[in-house]
Amino acid sequence: METVYWAELRHSLFQNQTMYIAATEKGLCKVTWPTDSMEVLMSWIHRRFPQADIVESSEKLAPYVTQLNEYMNGARQSFSLPLDLRGTEFQKKVWQALQQIPFGEARSYSDIAHGIDRPQAVRAVGTANGANPVPMIVPCHRVIGKNNTLTGFAGGLKVKEALLNLEGYHGYTAAGHARFQF
Repeated sequence: METVYWAELRHSLFQNQTMYIAATEKGLCKVTWPTDSMEVLMSWIHRRFPQADIVESSEKLAPYVTQLNEYMNGARQSFSLPLDLRGTEFQKKVWQALQQIPFGEARSYSDIAHGIDRPQAVRAVGTANGANPVPMIVPCHRVIGKNNTLTGFAGGLKVKEALLNLEGYHGYTAAGHARFQF
């Protein structure tokens, strides 16, 4: 039987609101946004790991918390964490492409679709981007509309903007509509 460990994380970047992180023995599998409740985390775990034991363990999650805090403090530009990503093959391909976007840069949904040799799958790329279970580590916030506008984001556009600003990227327009500008 698999075990999923979880812990809380708070940071001033998100007004010290509670975020939750979870990992298996294989690696980090989930990071929630500050707007997500504990129920969101537990529901996600139960869907992907239906037989798992769920254990709170700040000790087990300490390396993940450390690197996330370093990133949010502006002291880390990349992560060296093992990941346990659960998703479709298409989603995993998109998430791998997101990890290739350098710190402080952005790509469009169309760029990602072309990069995975699925140029017609722009909306599907947006959906996979939104399903990313480990934001910040897999930098879904670095994907913007091809007209440089901020677009829909699971954590909210203000969070997306805060993360891009943290990385020193300002080549976007904050006036983007929340949907359909890929």
